[in-house]
Amino acid sequence: MTIRVLIVDDQAMVRAGFAALLNAQADIDVVGDAANGRQALEVSGHTHPDVVLMDVRMPEMDGLEAARRLLDPPPGTVHRPRVLMLTTFDVDDYVYEALRAGASGFLLKDAPPADLITAVRVVAAGDALLAPSVTRRLIADFARNRPTPRRDPRLRLNGLTPRETEVLELIARGLSNQEIAAHLVLAEQTVKTHIGRILAKLDLRDRAQAVVLAYESGLVQPGG
Repeated sequence: MTIRVLIVDDQAMVRAGFAALLNAQADIDVVGDAANGRQALEVSGHTHPDVVLMDVRMPEMDGLEAARRLLDPPPGTVHRPRVLMLTTFDVDDYVYEALRAGASGFLLKDAPPADLITAVRVVAAGDALLAPSVTRRLIADFARNRPTPRRDPRLRLNGLTPRETEVLELIARGLSNQEIAAHLVLAEQTVKTHIGRILAKLDLRDRAQAVVLAYESGLVQPGG
């Protein structure tokens, strides 16, 4: 099945470069591009992308606000894409908020081409892009420096079984399904089942939101 991608970046050369790279893949089709968040909402509305590559800093409407609106659309909206934030180290402070809004992860804009292609496929498949160690460190840093939410997030974990809590902790520490299976001596399919139940019980979209909640709840300590 072809993955439909929308590229959002205020630099035309960046959009053209990403489009050329992604369109060269047999399973990816770039269905549109936009120079700011406001355009992204308009183009997304009639192209219905599966994945939106979203830059953080743009004029008129930044990527964070655009991601919020795409991921929390008005009632009755049928289509809701997955958002992959594009960033550089100097704007990482915005990425944590994007993850809380429901973005499926982020990728550094200077990442190798193969990483971009993989990221699109991972996000389109319904997973979150949280494997790189830099992502784990940054999310931990964001969580450590954010104020505690009004509602105690620890209360949300009460419905998890001890095994599910253990799996959530390992997800937040950046382990893949295969690594979690090896650590807990479980079949990988069993791990996938646990993760599905965790997401359902906590009303989370994917691993990205699970990691954020694990840090906010104190289940995992930043830098631990």
